[in-house]
This record gives sequence, structure tokens and C-alpha cells, in this order.
Amino acid sequence: MAGPLNTSILGLSLLVFLTACSKEGPQEPLAPRVYVQQVTTRELAPPIQLSGDIQARVETQLSFRVGGKIIERKVDVGDHVQAHQVLARLDPKDLKIQVETAQAGVSAQQAQVVQTRAAFIRQQKLLPKGYTSQSEYDAANAAQLSAQSALAAAQAQLANAREQLSYANLEAEAPGVITARQAEVGQVVQATMPIYTLARDGARDAVFNVYESLFIEPPKDPTVQVTLLSNPAITVSGQIREITPTVSAQSGTLQIKVQLDALPKGMDLGSIVTVNLTPHPSPSIELPWSALTKDVSEPAVWITDAKNNVRLQRVKVGRYLTGSVIISEGLKDGENVVVAGGQLLHPGMKVEVAPLPAQGAQL
Repeated sequence: MAGPLNTSILGLSLLVFLTACSKEGPQEPLAPRVYVQQVTTRELAPPIQLSGDIQARVETQLSFRVGGKIIERKVDVGDHVQAHQVLARLDPKDLKIQVETAQAGVSAQQAQVVQTRAAFIRQQKLLPKGYTSQSEYDAANAAQLSAQSALAAAQAQLANAREQLSYANLEAEAPGVITARQAEVGQVVQATMPIYTLARDGARDAVFNVYESLFIEPPKDPTVQVTLLSNPAITVSGQIREITPTVSAQSGTLQIKVQLDALPKGMDLGSIVTVNLTPHPSPSIELPWSALTKDVSEPAVWITDAKNNVRLQRVKVGRYLTGSVIISEGLKDGENVVVAGGQLLHPGMKVEVAPLPAQGAQL
């Protein structure tokens, strides 16, 4: 009798225990641990590294002054040319015909001048003797003057035709290096169409393009150090001589030109170079990269309130740096931003704020 009774009591005890357990509510999930950083606005002037290339101070587009068919090209890209060196030639056939036509016109007018001159001399001899009238004398004089004027016009046309013939040769205006070619042999070109780009010998500039948001004002010291990208040991000093006042519609950038001293060996026309610029300091908020997330497609950060609940705040990024970002809009001093542990957060979630690790440690 004792055995079944004990078994019943044990079963009843287990039932009571399980019933009591079932009445307990679900345990609250643990709050995720995050690191936060208090927002502080301070004056920042992070250096800007720009890359550009070496260009000639004066670059010229060379073109024919007359149209025609190119029959010869004497130089190519990279060639160094001298002043008045012939670079290309047009077919001169049509231009020569124009010269011959103008020459024939001059010959005809010269004959006309001779004829009218002789007629006028006869009238000069006959008028004192009364063998001709004053009107005939005046007509002969007018014919002579008209023939002389026509001869002058024909001679001007001949000179112009000969000058046009000389334009069949494209010559370099000054010594320099050919940096581009826009036409080939056999191509029919119009007058003023660019054929070559000539980088003239002389002063050299380092030219850089920079977004306006990164470079609002020129640096106080215009002296900079330009470094060859492929070999940082090769450097040259320069002076910022020009900053374009308007933003390029195509690239959205400003152009900075740095006047260089004599180029060192290894730094030539077209070489890729870099320069570090330090703009004026401006009030900025700097946060680590890990703080940045997104709200739909806009950049955002997580902010904690006094009860450690998080909310998503859209921000505007002014600049991306190595390891950090500069926030230009969206945050106020004193707000606490989640800088690590925000991957699985959602609005309204309660978090546990952990103390920031020691300076230099990985978040």
C-alpha cells in the first residue's frame, strides 16, 4: 500500500511545481551593450591630400587657317618641336589654282594700265593743240586711274592667295611638346579645327581639382610641397597662383594651379603628383566610422536618451576621413551617439551603455 501512495504524492508534487512554473511570465531579453560618445563641436582643420598632374603654363590648340585634306603629318604625341617647324601639310592643289588665277588677273590689269596710260598721254598731247575736248581728256584720265586701282586690287588678291597657300603648312608657334593629336592623314578638316595641342616650353604648373566643400578658402601660406606620386622622395616647392572662382559644371570641382620651381629630375610634363593642404579650421563634429548607419538611403546615427532608449537621427556628412567622418548637420552638443554595437538596434530599443575602452583600443 505504501508504494502506490508515495508514487501519487510524487506525481502531485511535480504537477504543482510545473503549474507554478507555468504561471511565471517570459523573461525580459537582455539589453544589447553599446558604446556611446558625447557630441562635442570643436575647431577642426583636417589636411586635404590632392592628386593632380604637371601641365604647361601655356597650352595652345594648333589648327590650319584654311580647310583641306591632310596629306602629311610630320610629328606625333610626345615629340618636342621647335618654333616654325612644320607639323602637318594640306593638299595645296586648290590653293595653287587660286594663286595662278590671281596672277592672271594681275597680268590682265597690268596690260589695262599700260593701255589706259598710253591713251591718257595721247590726250595730254592733243588737248593743248585743240585736237581733243576736255571731256575726252578727263575720261582718259579717269580710265587710267581706274585701271591703276584695279591693278592694286588684283595685286592684293594675289598676295592673299599666296598667303593662303602658305597656310597649307601647319607650323609650331613656339618650342614645346605635342600633348594631343586630333586628326589623321587623309582627313578633310575645316579651318580652325584643332589638329595638335602644344604644351609650350617654359613655366610648369601642378594642377589639382578639389570639391568646393573641402576647400572653401585658400590657405594662409601659399607655399606648398608637391610630391611625385610614384616616388615620394622626389619633391618640389611651389606657390598657389590661381584658384578658379567658379565650380566646373562638368566635374563640380574647383581647379587649383600651383606654380612650380624648376622641375627635379624624374618629374616631367604629365607626371602624377600630390600635395597636402590645410584649410582654415571650422566648427565640426567628428565621429568614428562605426557610428554611421543609414535611414533608408540617407546617412544616420543612433542616439540614446536619458533612459538609454535609442532613436535614429539623420545627419549630413561634411567629409569622410581615414577612420572617421565629419558631421556638418543633424547633431547637437551634449547628445550621446552610439559609436559601436548599433548593428542590431531598432528605434525605441533599450540598450546598456558600456564604458568606452582605453584610448587607442579597437571599438
